[in-house]
Amino acid sequence: MIKTVQLTTPLDDKILETLKIGDKVLISGKIYTARDAAHKRLYELIKNGEELPFDMTGQIIYYTGPAPTPPGKSIGSAGPTTSYRMDKYTLSLLTLGLKATIGKGQRSEEVINSMIRNKAVYFVAIGGAAVVIAKAIKQSKIIAYDELGTEAIRELEVENFPCFVANDIDGNDIFMTEVKKYQK
Repeated sequence: MIKTVQLTTPLDDKILETLKIGDKVLISGKIYTARDAAHKRLYELIKNGEELPFDMTGQIIYYTGPAPTPPGKSIGSAGPTTSYRMDKYTLSLLTLGLKATIGKGQRSEEVINSMIRNKAVYFVAIGGAAVVIAKAIKQSKIIAYDELGTEAIRELEVENFPCFVANDIDGNDIFMTEVKKYQK
């Protein structure tokens, strides 16, 4: 049964075990942004045994590159970007305790298997709803790689950030199950 779940970060295994694909999720607390260039840098830090700009344990990374911040707002439009581009970097982040990512599109089988092993989930946000999503972002500050501009890592304070469970900790994949319903 699909349900609406209120989540507060950081996430833990107990709450993630209750989530199933298709569930609507409203996230409150801190989440972090990172796209391609930032992921590459995080990967290099891990490879070199260096400290990351934030502790991954129980955290969520949102794949977005926000538009410039309009006057009086905490952030510009902040829609999701395609997730598979981060797949080659995601495995090492999951082993460090990352519990969820938010983006759009499918994940690789390798990432889904790593999510199962590490009890992590993948949320999808609705592309084209960037302005609505930005309203859920109450504060935004760059915490690493300012020189990357929109691809800098940001810490976001969110309230009722809307998304859906696309992959749960059991490896269920909404992209596979829903497509099968329409292939009959």
